[in-house]
Amino acid sequence: MSRDLPDLAPLIDHALLDPHQGHDAILRCCDEARHFGFAGVCLGSRWMALARERLPMGGPVRLISVVGFPFGAIPAAVKRVEAEAAAEAGADELDVVPDFGALADRDSRLLLDDLAAITSLGLPVKVIVESGRLEAEALELLVEVSLDAGVRFLKSGSGFGPPVSVAQVQLLRQLARGRGGIKASGGVNSLELALDLVEAGATRLGTSRGVALMEALRRGPQRQTPGPEGLLA
Repeated sequence: MSRDLPDLAPLIDHALLDPHQGHDAILRCCDEARHFGFAGVCLGSRWMALARERLPMGGPVRLISVVGFPFGAIPAAVKRVEAEAAAEAGADELDVVPDFGALADRDSRLLLDDLAAITSLGLPVKVIVESGRLEAEALELLVEVSLDAGVRFLKSGSGFGPPVSVAQVQLLRQLARGRGGIKASGGVNSLELALDLVEAGATRLGTSRGVALMEALRRGPQRQTPGPEGLLA
């Protein structure tokens, strides 16, 4: 059956989070994002200054820095300093890993303070909730605290956990109750899955396979056979 094909490009955060990639790969990622008209480029905080030179401030491609990536297991003060450095280097948005240790202890105050210290910088923040790993009670608590802290998006995963699913996006959308957007991330490596995630309510797609998705979109709605999942795809 045929299906309507949305313009995926404005929904894609083109990610390059493989720590073994360097200068040339970062610039290529930025160039790809400009060429296809992606929503943003998602990189490690150390690359913000270089990427900002390639992507002019105020341009159509937003520069996104991860913070506390990938596990969030660092002191809140260190996480805040990383966020400040990313902002000063030109980041437009921040994708933040919360304090999962505080979540495990059900310490909502510590969890809130950890995120509020970053949202107070004034940049749009996405919280990486690892929805494929958390039990329902913990996920609900994390979503509520995150939205109360001023987070704008719920991001399904870091790429280190299970791949995102339609069910995860539907659940996050239900928990958000219209208070924030949903970024589906982790294992978005086929056109069919990307379209399904958007239909389920994803308002951003985080993936390192953005170029492949656009090429598949141009070929039409054929079911894609996912290849081996790359690091942080």
